[in-house]
Formats: sequence, C-alpha cells, structure tokens
Amino acid sequence: MTSKPLLIGFACAIAATILWSGNFIVARGLSDAIAPLNLAFWRWVVAILVLLPFAIKPLLAQKSWLTENAGYLSIVSLLGVTLFNSLIYYAGQSSSAINLSLIAITFPVFILVLSRLFLAEAIGWNKFGGIVLVAAGILLLISKGDVAVLTELAFSQGDIWMLLASLIFAIYSMLLKRKPGGIGVPAFQLASFILGLVFLLPFYLLELYFIPSKEVESSTVMSILYIGIFASLLAFILWNKAIAVIGAVNAGMVYYSLPIFSGILAIAILGEAVTSLHLYSTLLILSGILLAVVYNPSNVDLNKLATNKRSAK
Repeated sequence: MTSKPLLIGFACAIAATILWSGNFIVARGLSDAIAPLNLAFWRWVVAILVLLPFAIKPLLAQKSWLTENAGYLSIVSLLGVTLFNSLIYYAGQSSSAINLSLIAITFPVFILVLSRLFLAEAIGWNKFGGIVLVAAGILLLISKGDVAVLTELAFSQGDIWMLLASLIFAIYSMLLKRKPGGIGVPAFQLASFILGLVFLLPFYLLELYFIPSKEVESSTVMSILYIGIFASLLAFILWNKAIAVIGAVNAGMVYYSLPIFSGILAIAILGEAVTSLHLYSTLLILSGILLAVVYNPSNVDLNKLATNKRSAK
C-alpha cells in the first residue's frame, strides 16, 4: 500500500511541473500582447517583491559570501534569470507552446554532451544512443517532418531560440551543482533574482525604446502575476518538498511529463492542435532521455540536476 508521504511527494512534483508548464502557455499566449523582455522583466520584479520579505534578512547576513563569490553569482544569474526565460519568451513569438515544452526537457542530454566536451566524462553506448534519439526527436519537431527543411536550414525561429534556451539551462544547471557552500537557498535565490534583473534592465529599456509598450490588459497583468508568483516561487517550494520526500531521481522523472501538461493546457487555452508529429517527437525525446540518463545506475547524479529547475522554468 502506498504511503501518504509518498503520495504527497509525487503530488508536489506533479503540481510543480504543471505550474512550470503554464510558463510556456504564457510565453505563447502573450506573444502579441507584450514584448518578450518586457514580460521577462516584470516577471522577475513580481518574484523579487514576493520573495523579499522572507529572504532579505538572510541575504543581508550573507554579505561576505556575496562579495567572495560575486563572479560566480553573476554568471549563474545571467544564465538562469536574464537569458533563460527571456529566450523562452522570444521563442513564444513564433513557436507553439507544445514545441517549447518538448524542446525544454532536452537539457539533460545537453549536460551529457557538455560533460564530455569540458569534463572529459565518458559517453557509453546508452548515452550515445540516447543523444541520437533526442537529436532525432528535435530535428523531427523543428523540421515539421520535412527533410527539405533540414537541407535548407529553414527552421522555425522560435524552435531555435528554445533550443538555445535549453542549452543555456544545461550550463546553468552544471554551474549550480557546483555552488559554493555557506549561503541558504532563499538568500541565494533572491540575490540571483535581483542581479539577473539588473543585467536585464538595459536590454528591457532598449526594447522599450524600439517597441513602445501597448495598453496593458487585465489578462496580461494576471499572466505576469502567475509566472512571477506561481511558476517561480510556488513551483520552487513544491519541487523542493517533492525532492525531500521522493528524491531527485523520482522527481526528475515526473518533470519529463512537462510536455503532456503543456499540451493539455495549450489545447484547452490556446486551441493548439496535437499532431502525430508531436507524438513521434515526444516518443523519440523521452526514449532518448530514459536511455541516456535513467538506464545506467551510474547516471543518478545527472538526475539530481533536475532539482535545480526551481524558478528558472
């Protein structure tokens, strides 16, 4: 009989994944209502304001850590806060929410490739096979099943932006795994939010200069509040609860269901259609991830990187 804590743990993981899937719906749904950097900027403003009362005292108590690790903090803030979600919102301008979520879950394979290139970690047959399957799934998705598109390099711009975002998140995850000790999670989170927003500010102002803000509708405000509060902070709390109860590997497996929830929301809210192409791509990508990351027990540590998803999704 399944224990109650186990059920709670999986429920928290599923809830966090559903909340993150909503980020792709917002990215696509608001593509005509608000410019990408405008959306990213106000998302982080909301997240900072909500987190501030709970994390400001721990943050101020960690001044020495912030000074000693300013370079590291700057890099992870730039990657995880400034660039990652901004690219998602750019991708939402020309790609479907279903495509965005499918490409988003490929980051573990990018971690494998980067680990091979920069850390000289071996790639066994299962990892290599998984990389091939994921690559095939991505190519099928972004080419829309047309080989001519591959030869002409006429990919959807949004799919390419999302692929770059997934690569950036893989680098961010590898760096986050090596975070220096001595600072609590809320303080680190707030510091990275604030610094990432500072890096984003000049680009946000530049975008405002070239793309004047449109009249803000109530639905836009509600969407920004959603991604700032629920997709950032609440999802982070639920995810960490899930990790504590069921472990990183099980929680990571739940995260791979992201395209399912994004697909359901995209159909219900945006009226997007799920085609056989999406199903085949999903099968290839998930099979590749399972083969490369899950099949070999020695790869368990890579699954722990899923714990870093936190507010960056």
